[in-house]
Amino acid sequence: MTGEDPQLGRSEVRNVVQDLLERHGTTYAEECGIELRDEPAPLFQLLVMTVLMSKRIGAAQAVKATRALLDAGWTTPERLAASSASRRVSVLNRSGYARYDISASRTLGEVVEQVQSAYGGDLRLLREGAEGDVVELQRRLQQFTGIGPVGADIFLREVQVVWLDVRPFVDRRAHASAQNLGLPTEPRKLAELVPTDDLPRLVAALVRVSFASRHRGRS
Repeated sequence: MTGEDPQLGRSEVRNVVQDLLERHGTTYAEECGIELRDEPAPLFQLLVMTVLMSKRIGAAQAVKATRALLDAGWTTPERLAASSASRRVSVLNRSGYARYDISASRTLGEVVEQVQSAYGGDLRLLREGAEGDVVELQRRLQQFTGIGPVGADIFLREVQVVWLDVRPFVDRRAHASAQNLGLPTEPRKLAELVPTDDLPRLVAALVRVSFASRHRGRS
């Protein structure tokens, strides 16, 4: 992605960024109740969220479904692997994920097998294998069932909270949103607008604004 000069003045850019962080600066992992750390369990929880958000379903429904799965105790590859497909379907259905409950349950079953067989249940090995190469991380993430380019973007924009070598990562949707708002679109220029640890929040805010704009356009 190439960046363009912002359409706004410096003070206007600062005001837009501050408003984004204050009103929309919650990452989706935070909303799901995932306390991201560079440890196997929270990284796996993020992958579960990514799988559910990759379906053609609203982000709010995917968040609710992720929380329901975690509340059921399926917070690690071992625990999810021990769950039955029918139990997963039931939890997903009750949490508003009814349209894709069966397919999502099946996908999650396949993903947990892939995580265990390829990485021994520890997604830190995925990062190590990619040796800090974001393109390779995207490729490896797309090897999981149900995760395509959009899903890989979701995982990387969230995991940059703890995988610092991924920063600055700005996915396609956030890039388009920044452009629409008159902000810099080149990742490093966008990152310069906020303290280092606030970049994931800013990217999430841009994505949330993009979703909100799309829904307004349909109403």
